[in-house]
Amino acid sequence: MTPKRSLPETTAYVRITYQSWHQGRLVGEVRASEYAWQFQWQFPKGQLSIEPSLGRALIREPLGRFLERFDYQLEPGGDYSFTIRAKI
Repeated sequence: MTPKRSLPETTAYVRITYQSWHQGRLVGEVRASEYAWQFQWQFPKGQLSIEPSLGRALIREPLGRFLERFDYQLEPGGDYSFTIRAKI
């Protein structure tokens, strides 16, 4: 029997700092490993902007999936997390 190799994982931590249903916008911060970014999610348009650019490609897709799935459940001041199936 061959031992299973587990996939690498990184936990990303999200904090929502601003929310406006009228504008269709969530603003927040996300941290994963040594990286930290600020993001703005305009959910009616599905637009996600992330700053700074350093490491942005690592977080764009998993953060986008997380926001698409949970955007209506996220609240300002809330702390959330999700798992990325990669080592960041």
